[in-house]
Amino acid sequence: MVKKIAFLFPGQGAQAVGMGKDIYENYEEAKNVYDIADKVLNKNITKLCHEGPEESLKQTVNTQPCIVTTSIAMAEALRSELNICPDYTAGHSLGEYCAMFISGVMSLETTLKLIQKRADLMGASKGGSMSAILNAPSDVLASGLEEGRKIGYVDVANYNSPAQVVITGDEEAVKTAGEYMLQNGARRVVPLAVSGAFHSKYMEEAGKEFAEYIKDAELNNASVPVITNVDAEITLKADEFRAKMPRQIHSSVYWTQTIQKMVSLGVDTFIEIGPGKVLSGLNKKIAPEASVYNVYDKASLESVVSELKEQLAGV
Repeated sequence: MVKKIAFLFPGQGAQAVGMGKDIYENYEEAKNVYDIADKVLNKNITKLCHEGPEESLKQTVNTQPCIVTTSIAMAEALRSELNICPDYTAGHSLGEYCAMFISGVMSLETTLKLIQKRADLMGASKGGSMSAILNAPSDVLASGLEEGRKIGYVDVANYNSPAQVVITGDEEAVKTAGEYMLQNGARRVVPLAVSGAFHSKYMEEAGKEFAEYIKDAELNNASVPVITNVDAEITLKADEFRAKMPRQIHSSVYWTQTIQKMVSLGVDTFIEIGPGKVLSGLNKKIAPEASVYNVYDKASLESVVSELKEQLAGV
């Protein structure tokens, strides 16, 4: 019997040409989301998601609205097939906007406009680099950051799982920190192909501009609690979201802590909704005892609906 369910939404890097196509073709609720995105953003989001080209889809200004549109379309298709309301929601970086939409914080139009503005600002911010660090002991991570800071600015962008963090900052400082960690016990260091140092002080200006942009955005209190990236805490009030959204652009993403928080609140079933399976892989490392489901295409949606119908009925 399911105790508590959380919906999770992926972030940048989950995109793939063709994402959401069979959901769009088979579920009116999903098609409606894509149609609204095309209209609100005045660009062919549907074509970018379903046909690419990949080079265009990889650009931050397109990636973010495309992933958000696809994830929300999949969530709406799921909800049309299964009478389910999550107990909590969360999203990794840009995925948090899908979580806020599902939790009733913003309308679809507002969500799309805000994520497009966020993407424009982040895409325009240049400089710096990022690297994923795999299996670095915590003391090695701390010492590596210290070593990098002798050269320049470096910080943690994402606490993705106990086995993976992403560091961000000045190119040379990130490189130095990574090399130190590799020499002292980290299993791998993977430089990331990104346009800038996301979730770092390089994004502070983007955060300030975004704060100005969302000042008058129509936000509601959440009907379902969102566990937010910047602090891994329950967020419910509209004004708290308004304060946290700009901060999220240049703050660390506390994903490991977000999942741990949900587990401590009794969540035992996670449903990742959106392209790819990145979060499910991380979840297995953070909370291996929890059940994890994926909705990323028509077949996976049907499978999840079938399995959860039985569970929710107590079969």
